[in-house]
This record gives sequence, structure tokens and C-alpha cells, in this order.
Amino acid sequence: MTTDRGYPVPATLVEHALRFQESGAAPAVPRMAATVLLLRPAGDGFEVYLIRRVAAMAFGGMYAFPGGGVDPSDSTAHLDWAGPDPAGWGDRLGLAPQAAQAVVCAAAREVFEEAGVLLAGPDPDRIVGDVSDDGWEAARVELEQRRRGFAELLAGRGLTLRSDLLLPWSRWVTPEFEPRRFDTYFFVALLPEGQRTRDVSGEADHTLWARPADACDRAVAGELTMLPPTLITLGEIAACADLAAVARAAATRDAATPITPQLDLTGPDGPRFYLP
Repeated sequence: MTTDRGYPVPATLVEHALRFQESGAAPAVPRMAATVLLLRPAGDGFEVYLIRRVAAMAFGGMYAFPGGGVDPSDSTAHLDWAGPDPAGWGDRLGLAPQAAQAVVCAAAREVFEEAGVLLAGPDPDRIVGDVSDDGWEAARVELEQRRRGFAELLAGRGLTLRSDLLLPWSRWVTPEFEPRRFDTYFFVALLPEGQRTRDVSGEADHTLWARPADACDRAVAGELTMLPPTLITLGEIAACADLAAVARAAATRDAATPITPQLDLTGPDGPRFYLP
């Protein structure tokens, strides 16, 4: 993976960019979002969980990590909380405390909705085990359909949100030409012992676990289609020898400064994304 020649651009995004240029419209306001790189040990290294968005969704057909937009309930939730408090998260993410809480809640909520993984426990030092039985699945569907809030789900089962299991990594903002834009905070988290990912949300048509370096190679070869934030983040964690190295790297990452890929439609190699 190299940056000198930029990153490939899917044809649909070129169409979006051309339409945006021709329209003269103002850029859409980015919606706050969160995404989570779930990691698990694999031999002498580790693997990351990837999902391919269904074609009808924004960025459909692209491989990405579980995640989605911040819900209004994420910023108003009152719930038991382990790890840094919202003010501490705000310092790390460059946000006001309430907004930081919303982003962290969204990260935990989305990874449960989309992958069936729950970052919560009966107290600040423990985490739940298997959450794949019928009762948990009914609760997940209620959450996904917004018939129940995340805080209500946790409180009803006497659980504490384990925000300390989420390690902030980076922040990416969708380019201005996209009709749907997101200001997305990337986190890494270790798959809890006793839990397993499940393809449950209906927002993905394929899922896989892969070593980050292998996923990068497959993306460069054109086997996996992904946008720069996903590809670059995979390359960054692939540079870590093991999960302990990922945690050490996360501790020093700038997760507050937004990065927006820039699109060049006229370069000699055709349309390419470049980082500012």
C-alpha cells in the first residue's frame, strides 16, 4: 500500500463528485458517527472484523468496520459508566462532554446492533459473556428498531457500559462532494472473551475476520473494495506486532483532529484520493 499515487476511487463516488461540481450546492453537514475495529488474537498475531455494506446503503458494496451515526438518545442517556468520564473522553476526542458521551455510546451501541458484541458488564471490572441467545437477540432487535434505548437495555439487565474497552484511534470526515457525510470517530476494541461476532443487522451482505495486512493486500489487489479511512486504518494497525502493541499505539494517537480525503479527478492515474 503506497500513498504517492493516492488511493483508488470507486466509480460511484466519481459520479457523486461530478454531480456536486455541476450543481454548485453547498456541502452537506457531516453527521457525528462512530465505528469500531473489533480485534481478536490469531496465532502469533491478531485479526480484525470487516463487514461489506449492502448495495442500497450509503457506501454500499464497501468493506468497513461496524458502526453508524450518533442517535439523539446517545447524548441524553443516563447509565452506569466505567472508564474515563465524559469530560475525560471529551479531552481525548476534542469534544464537549455531552457530545463525547454520545460518540462513545454510539460506538458501543452500534457494535452490539451490527455485530452482536456487547461492551458492558455487571460491574466496572467484569464483562458479560455470550450474548447470542434468543433473549439477547430480542433485546438487540428492539434496540436496532429504536423500540428501546441503549441505556434502558443496560439498566434493565443491571449492566455497566465499559467505555474503558474502547480505545480511540482516529477521526475521519467524509469529503464535501458526498450527499451523505459523516464525522466519524474510529475506536479499537478487543472481542470480549466468550462472545462472538454475528452477522445480524441486515446492513451487511458479507462479513469476515482477516489479519490486517492480508486485508490490505486484498484491497490493493482489488479483491476487497474499501475507502481510504478503512484501508489506511488497517495499514496502521497492521504495523502493530500484537494486540498489546495496538493498545500502546492507541494511547498516543491523535483522535481529535479530523482527516478528510481529497479527490483529484484530473491526475495522470485517473481519479485518486489523497490525504491533505
